Amino acid sequence: MEVWGMDAKLVASIIVAVAYLVIFTEKVNRAIVALLGASVMLLAGIMSQKQALEGIDFNTLALLIGMMIVVAITEKSGLFQFVAVWSAKKVHASPRGLLVVLAVVTAFFSAFLDNVTTVLLIVPVTLQITDKLKINPYPYLLIEIFASNIGGTATLIGDPPNILIGSALELGFMDFLKVLTPVVVITMAVLIALFDLVWKKQLVTDKRKRVLVMRMNEFACIKDKALLIKSVSVLALVIVTFIFAHELFLDNGTVALTGASLLLLLYTFSFRGHEREDKVEQIFGMVDWTTIFFFIGLFVMVYGLEVTGVLSWLGKEFLILTNGSVNLMMYLILWVSAIFSSVIDNIPFVATMIPLLQTVEEGVGGREAMMPVWWALSLGSCFGGNGTLIGASANVVVAGIAARNKVPLSFARFLLWSIPVMLVSVLIANIFLYLEFIL
Repeated sequence: MEVWGMDAKLVASIIVAVAYLVIFTEKVNRAIVALLGASVMLLAGIMSQKQALEGIDFNTLALLIGMMIVVAITEKSGLFQFVAVWSAKKVHASPRGLLVVLAVVTAFFSAFLDNVTTVLLIVPVTLQITDKLKINPYPYLLIEIFASNIGGTATLIGDPPNILIGSALELGFMDFLKVLTPVVVITMAVLIALFDLVWKKQLVTDKRKRVLVMRMNEFACIKDKALLIKSVSVLALVIVTFIFAHELFLDNGTVALTGASLLLLLYTFSFRGHEREDKVEQIFGMVDWTTIFFFIGLFVMVYGLEVTGVLSWLGKEFLILTNGSVNLMMYLILWVSAIFSSVIDNIPFVATMIPLLQTVEEGVGGREAMMPVWWALSLGSCFGGNGTLIGASANVVVAGIAARNKVPLSFARFLLWSIPVMLVSVLIANIFLYLEFIL
């Protein structure tokens, strides 16, 4: 097949390479770039519109949109700020104890929420507490960045790479929880221990300042008690249904959208007329449509590589390179994913790697034999987000909030912490994969 007098494989590869390069420069909105790249694929005749629609993973989109709606409504109740203040008081406003609980809370929320949403909710409370204690907020902001990326690795819905992998492989919520939660817990424990060791001499304050934090009323954070009950109930129902989705023959996207619809109904039911419609529009406006359309364009571009045979060819080359060894593939994917995810958005990387690795499965004995490689892709792409300040969206968001509060997180200074943290976490993942799948 030829396009514009050239091999379709070459044209498709050029389109994707140029799109990824522009996305990396951040000069143009990534959703626009992805949609333009997809459009060029169609206009060039690489695939038809019908084929392009076949390439879009609507389960992933439904899961993302559904959880965004649930989180947007739950956020209005004040639940997350309540937990942050409540946790700080439980350690009696001890600076060292605060470091531990904020890291744990951030990691836990990131396992169930979008990482960006988590830091947007936790960081302002952190700055408020550290200001009352008159201590340096820098270590707290650092560990919250790292905890958000590590914690998000634990579940199917914690990070976009996991959502992509789970949807492509039809994995359930418990599949991720059983395999990845242990390594996430170990990594978080090591991270907290390292931070405490390095910063403990600076994490001191006097009793008078701790009293100021202890006087904070966590219940004042609850903006709507009725909404809190509704949100927590629906969120718990969604999580439980995720766990049993396989037995119920339900897709994760269906579960998320059903939960979102139910919570929307409960949230808007008491309103009337235009006010109700305004509330619905407000919630829909809080969905990150830029990310949704970015995914759509990305799916189409990657499918263009698939239909032209580029990914099939790369898969064969990958088999030759690794000599068909699953163990070698596992280590290679883990470290390559981590390195690439440190410097570029891990979403396009993972979206490209999924169909490529699927072409390899048959050559190594099928899906079951290939699972260590899939887990390596998840761990590498998620942990790799801690490698640089631009490695994950949450990193950039925290840096922006910190700058507005006169706590600069410079790129170079961040590297002094991020590179060691990324290397240590990936090394832990490396050991875990060895013990779990090789030993």
